[in-house]
Amino acid sequence: MRSRLLLSTIALLGTVLAPAVFAAPPADLADKLNAHSGQPLPIEAIDDSPVPGLYEVRLRGGNTLYSDADGQYLIVGDLYQNADDGMVNLTEQAANQRRKALVDAIPEAQRVVYRPAGEVKARLTVFTDPTCPYCHKLHEEMPQLNELGIEVDYLAFPRMGPNSDAARQLAQVWCADNRSEAMSAAFRGDSVEASGSCKAPIDSQYRLGVESGIQGTPAIIFPDGKMVPGYLPAKRLATMLGIDADGDS
Repeated sequence: MRSRLLLSTIALLGTVLAPAVFAAPPADLADKLNAHSGQPLPIEAIDDSPVPGLYEVRLRGGNTLYSDADGQYLIVGDLYQNADDGMVNLTEQAANQRRKALVDAIPEAQRVVYRPAGEVKARLTVFTDPTCPYCHKLHEEMPQLNELGIEVDYLAFPRMGPNSDAARQLAQVWCADNRSEAMSAAFRGDSVEASGSCKAPIDSQYRLGVESGIQGTPAIIFPDGKMVPGYLPAKRLATMLGIDADGDS
């Protein structure tokens, strides 16, 4: 039986990548990967990569592998390019681009929006859960974020899944006449009145979060698709967005 070799990403760091020669992945690569692994892999998609002969294998849940055309040799981890200005994480770049496309496709009508009274200098999208302590902590800084010119759009991500109490609470928020007031009420622990005829997009947003690699809340998505898991204070977020603490960009 042919042995399979698990290659470390570190081995690629000192390699100067050849000019990208993109080729469509072999049609049977998923079958070969599953045959070698001994059990079905949760493969979401297979694409080419910047390295000739190496293919990007995206798994459900956000993880990425790299495989040769025969599914025999695998790289588990991030792929870096040794560029002139330093190491570039190509895996992270691709993940950010996909995440941005997924999040940008959500219309405002399906978000809970907290918009500044004045100029909007930047927008953050946050996957949230009102039963999450650090989501509470971030929500407490909403006035400061808005004062800094930062719009915050909430998407639903019930940590215990789409059939949890948190999911039902989020559905009430999405079906309220005023979602932002309802979300603030949910964070305070107050009851939320919802329309009985409303169908909230909690399940679809939860699945989108999983597809985007989110495993917990809050998950903060920046305009370029970069994800920061967990709480960060308003001033730190402003700095990361290029906005100073005084609100000047």
